[in-house]
Amino acid sequence: MRTTVFTIANQKGGVGKTTTAVNLAAALAARKIPTLLVDLDPQANATSAIGVEKQQGKSLYDPLLGEGSATDMIVETPVKNLWLIPSEEDMAAAEIELAQTENYLARLRGVLQSIKDTGRFRVIILDCPPALGMLSMNGLGAADHLLIALQCEYMALEGLGQILRNVNRIKDAGINDALDLGGIVMTMYDVRTNLSRQVVEEVRKHLPEKVFDTVIPRTVRLSEAPSFGKTIFDYDPLSPGATAYKNLAKELIARFELIEPKEPKEMPAP
Repeated sequence: MRTTVFTIANQKGGVGKTTTAVNLAAALAARKIPTLLVDLDPQANATSAIGVEKQQGKSLYDPLLGEGSATDMIVETPVKNLWLIPSEEDMAAAEIELAQTENYLARLRGVLQSIKDTGRFRVIILDCPPALGMLSMNGLGAADHLLIALQCEYMALEGLGQILRNVNRIKDAGINDALDLGGIVMTMYDVRTNLSRQVVEEVRKHLPEKVFDTVIPRTVRLSEAPSFGKTIFDYDPLSPGATAYKNLAKELIARFELIEPKEPKEMPAP
């Protein structure tokens, strides 16, 4: 099975990045796409949001530093067809220690290769920390496509330029020549304000083919779900947030052909 790796990143916190990583992964899993969510954030918000307890030694900390295998870190989640590599506080030390290793921006790509070789997962989603440090840059180095979660406010536009410059640096350095901007997810859209609409229009004007049609609404239910260790589909499946992430998953599947077309059945000979 061919594996496609998506990195969800933004150097700014509180933009719906982890919410998008968790619920998009769950939405893909609901479509029977074997999906692995990798939590790279030392705060381990994606781990707790999916309902998995943090465990000492269950993260990519050791594999990134050359000890142990990433496949041994994979755990089941309450969501069918969705697995997780959790995070833990030790991952914060990796930000410093990675800089002392060889090929420090390509470590994650090498670590994930053993998982890709198994052919077990169609999609791997990397949830990066809210900073463009070593872990996030490794996320860019390991990805096929970058997905940017962008909050519907004007300050977010400055951050967009910054992360796109880092994509170019990764490519220019030869770390990941194939990395591309897979898409921009507009998050925290408030239908009551002109500002949200104007920001979406501005981003679509500059990157018309990259912005997903689906916008993620600002809703209390999306904010509440992680505190119960549930995806939005388990917490409130009929909410606007659940509908939005289902639609986003459909767009992602179509854009990147994540579901292999079925071969037509041969007609019996007359």
